Amino acid sequence: MKALLRNRLALFGALIVLGLILVATLAPIISPYDPSEINVKNILAAPSPRHILGTDQLGRDLLSRMIYGSQVSLKIGFVATGIAILIGIILGAIAGYYGGRVDSIIMRFVDIMLCFPTFFLILAVVAILEPNILNIMVVIGLTGWMGVTRLIRAEILSLKERDFIYAARAIGASDRRIIIRHLIPNAIPPVLVSATLGVAGAILTESALSFLGIGVQPPIPSWGNILTDGKAVIGLAWWLTLFPGLAILVTVLGYNLLGEGLRDMLEPRLKAG
Repeated sequence: MKALLRNRLALFGALIVLGLILVATLAPIISPYDPSEINVKNILAAPSPRHILGTDQLGRDLLSRMIYGSQVSLKIGFVATGIAILIGIILGAIAGYYGGRVDSIIMRFVDIMLCFPTFFLILAVVAILEPNILNIMVVIGLTGWMGVTRLIRAEILSLKERDFIYAARAIGASDRRIIIRHLIPNAIPPVLVSATLGVAGAILTESALSFLGIGVQPPIPSWGNILTDGKAVIGLAWWLTLFPGLAILVTVLGYNLLGEGLRDMLEPRLKAG
């Protein structure tokens, strides 16, 4: 905590992330309107005291839709990153600990997956499947684990030669116990940094998919499909493009700043270098 308070950029990022979590959690309380409420009398109303961020083509309050859209962004970011981290930890730990042919097979599979342009792979899969929140979370998670696998593998290769691992083997600890109780917990710090940056990447990917029309589908509000709605009337209603774009920018920036701060705190060797 002291290190976080000393790092102003990381602290700024943490405050952004905390603020986003609070907004998403308290959405039903702080939202001034129902995000799906249509009001034909207020179509494309400019920002005003009544509608702080204006309204869209159906007269729906933009602030309310963005508040509820933060729930979608957080849900997809956390779940997709969680899936990717889980797969990466399992495969990376197995590859690093056993080495040899097992390591070679897993890492060649990682190399094959890295050959595919990730975003276009996600586009292809989502286009085949029904575009809903669950499918988007799973697809982003299943295409984002390769970097974590390499990271964990490198950490395990270093850790398994330490004295405490030899001591664990000497007292008869099983491979499973050594991996789960000794290796993975000591390899987690760099994964936390990767997870923080991964949440930002997942939010950005979801926004891009929704902007292209194959992400979160209306009437569920997300920052990406709000941007899509604003694209058609950008000359008349600038607020439909500006405010969701700023929300995505600030959120991704917050996670990236927090990730960089965590890296400095958890991996002091980088600072010393």
